[in-house]
Amino acid sequence: MSQILIGKGETEVFLETPYANRHGLIAGATGTGKSVTLMLLAEGFSKLGVPVFLADVKGDLAGLCQAGQMNDKLKARLDKFGFEWTPTANPVVFWDIYGKLGHPVRATVSEMGPTLLARLLELNDTQSGVLEVIFKAADDQGLLLLDLKDLRAILGYAAENAKAISQQYGLIGTASIAAIQRALLSLEQAGGESFFGEPALELADFMRQDMSGRGIVNVLAADQLILKPKLYSTFLLWLLSELFEKLPEAGDLDKPKLVFFFDEAHLLFDDAPASLVQRIEQVVRLIRSKGVGVYFCSQNPDDVPPVILGQLGNRVQHALRAFTPRDQKAVKAAAETFPPNPKIKVAEAITQLGVGEALVSTLHAGGVPTPVERAFIASPGCRIGTIDEAERATVRSRSPVGGKYDTAVDRESAFELLARRAEEAAATEAPDATTAKRAGKPDEERGWMDAIKDAVLGTKRRQGILETMSKTAARNVAGQIGRQIGGANGAKILRGVLGSIMKR
Repeated sequence: MSQILIGKGETEVFLETPYANRHGLIAGATGTGKSVTLMLLAEGFSKLGVPVFLADVKGDLAGLCQAGQMNDKLKARLDKFGFEWTPTANPVVFWDIYGKLGHPVRATVSEMGPTLLARLLELNDTQSGVLEVIFKAADDQGLLLLDLKDLRAILGYAAENAKAISQQYGLIGTASIAAIQRALLSLEQAGGESFFGEPALELADFMRQDMSGRGIVNVLAADQLILKPKLYSTFLLWLLSELFEKLPEAGDLDKPKLVFFFDEAHLLFDDAPASLVQRIEQVVRLIRSKGVGVYFCSQNPDDVPPVILGQLGNRVQHALRAFTPRDQKAVKAAAETFPPNPKIKVAEAITQLGVGEALVSTLHAGGVPTPVERAFIASPGCRIGTIDEAERATVRSRSPVGGKYDTAVDRESAFELLARRAEEAAATEAPDATTAKRAGKPDEERGWMDAIKDAVLGTKRRQGILETMSKTAARNVAGQIGRQIGGANGAKILRGVLGSIMKR
C-alpha cells in the first residue's frame, strides 16, 4: 500500500493512497503553513505517479519545479524531528488563462454551458433562464459557440428572433437579453475573453506522467486571476465538471488518477445559490468513483458548506486565531469535525499550534478516520518560495504540450455562420439594378419582370429560389457543425449537472 508521510507527532501520520480520492481539507490562518502542506502532498502524489492540479494564488507554489537547498533552519528542523529529506525538482507544467506565465488555458462557450456561464456573468434567475433557452436553441441548430464573439452573435440573433424562439422554447424578453449583453461586455473588459476559444483544454493533458513515471504537477498561475474571483472560481468549477462528466467510472483504485487542489475555497461558494451548491456537492460526492481526489484549501473550515465538508475524509488543520466571536465559533466547529483523541483537547490545541504544526486525521483501512494527531509537518524536497523568469522560461521550454496550446485558433462557428446568413438575407432584399429602369416599361413587360423577381427572390407569402437555396445551405452547414458537437449522427447535445457537455 502506497503512503505519503504528512508529519510526526507521537506517531508518524500518513495519507494512504487508496483513500486519497475520499477528498480532503487543508485549513488554517494565514502564515501557519498551509502552502507547505499543499506542496508536500503534491510532491508526494507526483512521486507515486499521480498527476496533480493546483492554483498558485501567491506565486510561491511554482517552487515545486526546483530542488530545495539545505540551510541552517531546515537542517535544525530535520534533526529535531528525524525527517529524511532529499532535494527534489518535480515535473511541472505551467498554465495561465492570460497566457503570460504559462500555456493558455481555454474552454469553449459551448463546453462551459449555461449554468456556470450564468454564474460568471452574475445573472439573476430570470436572466439565467433566458441564457438556458438561448443555449438550447443554439445546440439544437448546431450553432457552435466557441468564443465570446459567438455568444454575442447568438444573443443578437435571439433578440431579433425573440418571438419565434419564445414560441418554441419558452418566453425570452429583449430586456433580459440586453442585460446579458451588458454583463458580457463587463466580462470582456475584465479579461474573460482570454479564457474562451480554441484550442480548448483536453483533460488528458492534465493527467500525464513524465518519462520516469512521475505524475505531472499542473500549476495554474492565479496571482492575477484571483483578483477576479468569479472568473477564478467558475474556471475551477468548470474543470471539476469536465472531469466529472468525461472520465469513465474507475471504482476503487490503489491510488487516484488525479488530485485536484482548490485553493481559496471560500470563493467557490461566496454568493453561490443553493441550487449550485447542491450540484457541486453531487459532483464532489460522485467524482470519487472516477478516481479523482478533491482537496479544498481555506482559512476556516466553515468556508466550505457542511454538505460538502462532510465528504472530506482527510483533514489537516493548521492554527486558527480566536480573536473575534466568528473566529471562536470557527475553532469550535473545526474541533467538532475531528475524531476524538483522549490525549488532545482539540479546541485548545487549534489555537496553540505553531507554524508548520497541524492537527491531522486521515482515513485508513476500511475508510475509517484515525483519531486526531498533533503533528509537525514534514518538509518537501522542492524549493519553498518563488522562481525567477529565467527558471520559469526553462520549464516552459521543456513542456510536452507547449506547441499544442500556445497559438490560438479561430475556426468557423456561430459568429461566421450567422454573419453569412445575414449577408445572404441582405442580398436577397437589395433592390435590383434594373428596378429604376422598370418604371418606364410597359405594363406587360413590368408584370413579366415582377413575376421573374418574385420567383427568384420570393414574396412575403412565398419563398424564392435564392432564399430556399440559402436556407438549405445554412442547414447543411449547421448539420455539419452540429455533428462536431453532438456526435457522428448529429444527435442532440446532452449536458451534465453543471451544464458542461457530457461524454457520449
